[in-house]
Amino acid sequence: MLVYGDAKRLERADELSASIASRLRRIEDQPPGIERHTELVAILLKAGELVQGLSDAEFKQARADEISASREAGERLLLDLAMLVARSWQRGFTERVSVPAHVANLLATISAPISLGIREPEGYAFYALYPESYLEAARESGLGSDAVVIGLRSIGTTLSAIVAAALHAAPPLTLRPKGDPFRRQLAIAPQLAGRLLRNPAAGFAIVDEGPGLSGSSFGCVADWLEDHGVAATRIHFFPSHKGDLGPQSCGRHRRRWATSPRHVVDVDDLLIKPAGSPRHLAEWVGRLVGPLERPLEDISAGGWRKALPGDCRPPVDIRFERKKFLARTADGAWLVKFAGLADVGQRKLVRARLLADAGFAPPVAGLCHGFLVQKWVAARPMAPSELRHPAFIAHLGRYLAFRARSLPPPKTQGASIAQLCEIASVNTEEGLGSAAASRLKSRLRNAERFHAAILPVDTDNRLHSWEWLGEGARQFLKADALDHSGGHDLVGSQDIGWDIAGARIELGLTRDEQAELRAAVSENGWRPPDAELQEIFDLCYAAFQFGLWASAKSAAAPEEVHRLETAAARYGSLLRNATEGF
Repeated sequence: MLVYGDAKRLERADELSASIASRLRRIEDQPPGIERHTELVAILLKAGELVQGLSDAEFKQARADEISASREAGERLLLDLAMLVARSWQRGFTERVSVPAHVANLLATISAPISLGIREPEGYAFYALYPESYLEAARESGLGSDAVVIGLRSIGTTLSAIVAAALHAAPPLTLRPKGDPFRRQLAIAPQLAGRLLRNPAAGFAIVDEGPGLSGSSFGCVADWLEDHGVAATRIHFFPSHKGDLGPQSCGRHRRRWATSPRHVVDVDDLLIKPAGSPRHLAEWVGRLVGPLERPLEDISAGGWRKALPGDCRPPVDIRFERKKFLARTADGAWLVKFAGLADVGQRKLVRARLLADAGFAPPVAGLCHGFLVQKWVAARPMAPSELRHPAFIAHLGRYLAFRARSLPPPKTQGASIAQLCEIASVNTEEGLGSAAASRLKSRLRNAERFHAAILPVDTDNRLHSWEWLGEGARQFLKADALDHSGGHDLVGSQDIGWDIAGARIELGLTRDEQAELRAAVSENGWRPPDAELQEIFDLCYAAFQFGLWASAKSAAAPEEVHRLETAAARYGSLLRNATEGF
C-alpha cells in the first residue's frame, strides 16, 4: 500500500545562510533559559538543512561523496553550533552564549545563490527525536576524541555534529546511502575514503535515526568499513530507538546488529526520567500552566482513549501517533503533545493559536522545546446524528473556509492530482484486485486536466468522527487540527475538496449533505471544487484511507488488530461500491 511520503522543499543557500547569521547575532542577547536553548537548537537544525542540501548537490554532480572546501566548512560550522547546544544543555541553560567569531566566515564560505532540495528530517518533525538524546548517548558511549563520526544524510547531518561535539572529536563526515531502500549502497570517492580510514586504531560512530524496516542505511556503512579492513569491534551505532532491525533486514546486518555496541537515549530517558532537573519536560510545562499535581501521564500510542468519557475506543495507527502526555494542575488538565522541534513547532504554535482564537480548537498555553501545551477538553465525542445536523454542517463549512483563508500557506507541496490517482490505483489493486483497480483507473484517467484548478491550502486531513467534541463557544471543537497536512504521509496539503471528501466519508454525509457543506464553504469565502473534481477527491480519499488502515496492522498490538481491520473494511467497502458503479 502507498502511505508514507517525505516532504521536500526548495530553499536558496544564500538566503538560508543569511537567516542563520541573523539569528546567531540575536542569540547572544537573549536571556538564559529553555527558550534560548530552543533557539540554539533551531539554529543548529537550520544550519543542518543548509549543509545537507549543499552536500547532496555536490553528491548529485560528482555521483559520489567526496571532500570539498564547501563540505569541510559546513562540517566545521555544524560542530561549532553543536558545541553551543551541548554547552547550553549540560549547564542547565544558564551560561552566557558566545558565538565564535569564525562562524560568520564559515557561513559566508558556504553561501551561494543556488537552490537546494531540503528534506525536513522526520524525527525532528514527527517522532520526538532530540539532538540532546544523541549528546547524552555519546557521553555514555566510551568512545574517545579520536573517533571517526559518520552522519547519514539527511537527519544524520546534525545528529553526527552533536555526537562529535560530545566526544570532542573532529568534525563529522556525512554520507548519502542510495538505491533500493532495503539494500542501500554508498558511493565514496578516493579522498574521502582515505580520510575515513586514515587512523587504523580509531573507533567509528555511525549516526542516524531508525533503523526502519531493513536498517540497510546503517548496514551499508558498516559493510563498507568492514570490507575496507575495519574490525567489527570498532564500529558503534547511534540509532534513535532501542529495538532490532526490521523484517526486511539481511542476515549479515542482523548478526552485526545483535553484537555491535549501540548507544541510545530515548525521549523518556532524556525529558521524563530526570525529575527535579531544569532539563525536565514537567518543569517547562509547569512554568506555562502552573505547578503539576502529579507526574506527567503518558497517553501516547492510543493511551489518550482511556481519558475519553464513555466507551469511545476509536482505532489507532501508532505509526503516525505523536508522543503525548497529560499534565494535571489545579486548573484542570492540559495536553502536552510533540509538535516538532525548532521552526516546525513554531509554525504549529501559530496555527494552534489562530484556530483557538477563532473558537475552532482548544485554548493554547504555549510551546515547550517541541511540545505544544493545549487545554485538554474532557468532552464526549459527538454522536453520528449530531455530525449530520445542519448546525454542525454549517460550522464545519466555516471551519474549512477559515483554514483555507486564514492559516499560513504550507511550506511544502502535497501530492499532485496525478500522484493522488496513483496512490488510489495502487491501493485499490492491492486491496481489492485488478478488476476494481481497472475500473477506478478508467474513472480517473482524465484527472490531470484539473491540475490548474487545484488550490492547495493547509487542509485538516483528519475529519474522523472521534475528532469532534461537543464543547466550546460554538458547541463544537476540533481535537486534533494542527499537523496532518504536513504529516509523514503521501497526501500533504491539498485543495479544500480533499477535506470535503473526508467529511462525507468520515461523517457519513449523504450527497445532499455534502452539497450543503460545499455551499457553507462557499458562503464563508472559499471556492470549493466543481462536482467532477470533487468526485475524484472522494475516490482518492477513500483509497488512501483504505491503504492507511489496512497497512496499520503491521505495527499494531494484537488487541488493536480487530479495530484496524474493521476500519480498513469500511473504506474497502466504500471503494468497492464506488468502483462497481463505473
